[in-house]
Amino acid sequence: MSYQAIEGNKKYNFIRNTAVAIASKGSTNFHKADLTNTSFRKAQLRNADLRNATLINTDFYQSQMLDYAQLEKTYLQNAQVRDLLVTKQGQDITFDRQDLRGVKLKDANLEYASFIGADLSHANLQDANLSGAKLVQTQLDGTDFTGATLTGAFIKDWNITTDTKFDEVRCKYVYMRLPTPDNLNQHRKPDNHQEVFALGEFEDFIKPIFDTLDLYHNQGVDPRAIAISFKQLAENNPEADLRIVGMEVRGEDKLLLRAKTAITADKSQLNAEYFATYNQLKALAEQEVKALIAEKDGRIADLQNMVVTALQRPSFYSNVEQVGFMTNNPGGFSVGGSVGGNVNNVQGDNNRAVQGDNNQAVLGDGNQVTQHNQTGADTGESLTKEDVVKLLAELENLIQRAELPTDIKQEVVEDLSAAKKATDKEEPNKQRALDRLTGVAETLEKTSKSVEAGQKIWTTAKPIIIKIASWLGAVAGSHLLGL
Repeated sequence: MSYQAIEGNKKYNFIRNTAVAIASKGSTNFHKADLTNTSFRKAQLRNADLRNATLINTDFYQSQMLDYAQLEKTYLQNAQVRDLLVTKQGQDITFDRQDLRGVKLKDANLEYASFIGADLSHANLQDANLSGAKLVQTQLDGTDFTGATLTGAFIKDWNITTDTKFDEVRCKYVYMRLPTPDNLNQHRKPDNHQEVFALGEFEDFIKPIFDTLDLYHNQGVDPRAIAISFKQLAENNPEADLRIVGMEVRGEDKLLLRAKTAITADKSQLNAEYFATYNQLKALAEQEVKALIAEKDGRIADLQNMVVTALQRPSFYSNVEQVGFMTNNPGGFSVGGSVGGNVNNVQGDNNRAVQGDNNQAVLGDGNQVTQHNQTGADTGESLTKEDVVKLLAELENLIQRAELPTDIKQEVVEDLSAAKKATDKEEPNKQRALDRLTGVAETLEKTSKSVEAGQKIWTTAKPIIIKIASWLGAVAGSHLLGL
């Protein structure tokens, strides 16, 4: 019974707790103490009282006699967790649904460990080996993955936030879902099994768009009212920098519209303002709504079409973190845009879209596109891969010679270099190159409004970007920023 009690058998918890409590009389008392960032490395902890202590980033590596301490109401009361923290060896071990908030597992070997449904919020996983680990539905708010290895990890529905750190993560590929007997497709990313993430690319790939305004429509979705309401919200709140980043259909008649916002935006106020307009529009008669659409520009009709398309072919992504994974999602639907609600992308197969001025690309097989009001765009059909690489190099040289602020110049050159690298492969990664080129266009367009030299460089760079974009797959070379 004593042996079972010490080993953590819940049946003998009372015996263990009583024995340890008696032995702890007069010993070191950390009861309810804040031990954040404290190190007990190689410490002798026999009979210490750690009940209800705050143990965030607390180091227990190679500590001794921890089994004989009072550990109630801490993660240390779990024998398996104690062993992990003392040895940092968790390879192939299951920690599903464990409360591991704030644990320090720096340099730990967690290869193929399972953390399904576990809470690792604010955990220190710096330089830990999480190759093949199951991080499905794992809570990771504020978790520090700096320098960790995540190659082959399963990350379906993991809950990362803006406070989750991915600096210098080493990761060649990840899997978006666990295989099941009925479905062995693990949704590897990158999709091409011959391709891996270069150093630093995983952080860019996985970085979620978290600062979002979530507009949930739970009754009788009206696409026209959504389009007008969002356009009006963007016009009334230019400082909020609203950009649509995703649509998700839930059930038969529910729609979640996600929009990225500026960090300082008051989402509560924006939400209230949007639905005040939306509900008012739903109450208007048909003719009044038509008059409003005619009064606004054509982009309202385009956004309306996008909502209709989303309702007809529901998108699938479990949370906003996965917006970036939708390029190759069959039947997927993803929308991105700039202030004013310009719609840039419909991604997935068999989508139907009506595109208006400044609304651009449809990616996927079997899509139907009607394109209006596109001018001055080069089709790019005559370009070769070598031509595009040269154009990217030309752009890079142009930026290097321009009198732009150093930080902006570095950012643009870095994006162009990555786009060139993605293009100059045996099989060019057009989507990755297009993503980087989008960053270039956004930065240069923004700079042109605030820096005199930026205006000049933007005028010169714009036609080159259009040519490259058309070859990369943007319809009529105008995927980027309404070019």
